[in-house]
Amino acid sequence: MVAALSPSRASDFMQCPLLYRFRVIDKLPSAPSAPAARGTLVHSVLERLFDLPSDGRTIEAAAALVEPQWQAMLARDPELSELMDESDPAAVAAWLSEAVTLIEKWFTLEDPTRLEPKERELYVETDLDGLTLRGYVDRLDLTATGEMRVVDYKTGKAPSEQFEAKAWFQMKFYGLVLWRLHGQVPRMLQLVYLGGDSKILRYSPDEDELLAVERKIKALWKAIETAAETGDWQPRTSKLCDWCDHRALCPAWGGTPPPLPERAAVLALDPHASAAPDLGDN
Repeated sequence: MVAALSPSRASDFMQCPLLYRFRVIDKLPSAPSAPAARGTLVHSVLERLFDLPSDGRTIEAAAALVEPQWQAMLARDPELSELMDESDPAAVAAWLSEAVTLIEKWFTLEDPTRLEPKERELYVETDLDGLTLRGYVDRLDLTATGEMRVVDYKTGKAPSEQFEAKAWFQMKFYGLVLWRLHGQVPRMLQLVYLGGDSKILRYSPDEDELLAVERKIKALWKAIETAAETGDWQPRTSKLCDWCDHRALCPAWGGTPPPLPERAAVLALDPHASAAPDLGDN
């Protein structure tokens, strides 16, 4: 068995252990979501934009990528067509225009003609005392002196302070992985929010902070192991329950979870037995 954890799944467990179970063990699908699909589309366009020469990375060029990238998404996941009436050109155009608006906001925050990312959609993993930490980094930039800047795009609006910690945990998780891989603490962690009042949040971590994240991950994994051994995946209610796809199955809301599948303890810990690395939140 190869134990593994991504920042998204770690956040799931911190939010609600039962949510972790539903996603990792039961593999319950989430209903197609327009905001999530739009986020994936914008991520894809921003990734592909850097395939162009620097002087060709214009708003017009980015907008021209939206339709073909959407068609590629539909080819991979036909269920996305349920998000709109594909037979109505006006409805499709309106939906895609919302993605274009987010991309236009990005151009007010960053100038792609001045950026040369070292990596895009970079899969990273490292070992932490037998636990594989893994995930995908949206963009990794290097300064002229070789210092790392870790960039994550968020198509939602910047969260309140109450929920900001979740986003920074994800970024510090990636910072820890990159530190362990390269022996260098990233110079900058950067969150690019495109929704609402678009803005960039930046943070410069130090070794002590990343060591604290490492200790938190170890404690979190121990709690996941305990839940896997006992089969006790407790719900944790919060305002986020209102947006949970699995609320009808949650005992905190009068529901009944499905029986635990065979080898549930293995499914909870082993990525090869459960799921491929997730791409994280948009």
